[in-house]
Amino acid sequence: MSSPKSFAAPGKTQQAARRDYERFAEQGGPASLEDYLLEEYGLDVSAEYAGLPLLNPWGKASGQLSMTARQVEDDVEAGLGFVVLKSVIAEDSNGKQSMGAWAIQEARMETERIIGQSGETGWTVTWKGRGWWQSFNDYLQLIRDARRLASESRTMIVPSCKYHLPSPDELEWRTEEYEYTTRRIVEAWQAGVPSSVARSAPMPLEKDFSPTLAGSDLAATQAKILEWLRVVPKLVRDAIRRCESGDIRIGLKMFNALFDDEFQLTMLRTIHAAGADRPDFFVYANRLFDPNREFDGQQGVAFGGPDLSDRNLRVLDRFREARNRGNGVEPPIAFSATGNITTGRMAVEYALRGATSFQLHTYFQLPADQYSMKTGNRTQRALHELYFHPQNGFIVSLFDAAQRLGLSCVPLRFMDVSHAS
Repeated sequence: MSSPKSFAAPGKTQQAARRDYERFAEQGGPASLEDYLLEEYGLDVSAEYAGLPLLNPWGKASGQLSMTARQVEDDVEAGLGFVVLKSVIAEDSNGKQSMGAWAIQEARMETERIIGQSGETGWTVTWKGRGWWQSFNDYLQLIRDARRLASESRTMIVPSCKYHLPSPDELEWRTEEYEYTTRRIVEAWQAGVPSSVARSAPMPLEKDFSPTLAGSDLAATQAKILEWLRVVPKLVRDAIRRCESGDIRIGLKMFNALFDDEFQLTMLRTIHAAGADRPDFFVYANRLFDPNREFDGQQGVAFGGPDLSDRNLRVLDRFREARNRGNGVEPPIAFSATGNITTGRMAVEYALRGATSFQLHTYFQLPADQYSMKTGNRTQRALHELYFHPQNGFIVSLFDAAQRLGLSCVPLRFMDVSHAS
């Protein structure tokens, strides 16, 4: 179905959301948002990421907001469903990194408004860095600390990695990077909790296809990109089998290439048609790339805002239409949505296209006056806005979508809306 640009929720729901929006802005929210939403609204916001259960669908995307134990602690306190850690650069047992050029420290960040081609205004954050620039051992310690901090909660901790990707003129894959890095990450992930818990569930892992790849020589040919998508999941799984480190769920964080929408569709078709080498899940899709813009002495930067969500939703619509026509498209792979999710309404737009969770980054960095809640940490204030905004919040948007889909509202389950797509 085609979603409107604004929602009109049932009147009583909108009135209740407005009441709670204003009340919680001054007093702070309930101790358990999930329990409150179920009791007061009949809304079950449980979700999934990598096929694993989540308390709610909200996550922090990999980046500079998830690279310290203190940041993770704040997100656990706020009750995020999951946190994707900053992307580490893979290395071999000698410490060599084929993707070392991506280990650039962020010296400065800039949050600013951006106007999309549609005329809609949004936000984007610009920075110079690409990946984790500290030592690999420091990253492993972050995984252990994050798992420990989240052990008494239901917040899922997700490592993220940039593995070797061969350039168009490279024939060999540096498999030692895959084996060594994957083994060490799994060991750290298991070490962060008691041994009785460590192997009770598989470890989710994101392979980060950075948006800056769109401006790199590595992405010079379409054929090479499609090879990456086919080969990476197999190499990660092979690494796990060789080191017998436990179960893993491998996901690909898809990037927006500097090609047209048709190639984005080809990328999605490729991962779905990969048979036994399909990823377990994917993330769709991180930022756009402007090769002509300069920031902090660097030519070419990634950006977000309305153009990003417009493109993502357009491509996802076309992919769903092809799937519904049965044009050789394999059963869908579960995905987590990212890209200009600055309102609950936008999250529901992605849910209507099948997303089972949402990853946000820019929205947690807005100026303080963009959040109406006066108490709590920034993540808590962002969640208040996302859930309860009386026009664009998740509550009113989800109920309206369910009404138009003809879904039961006793209780209304977020996952029913996602699966209805």
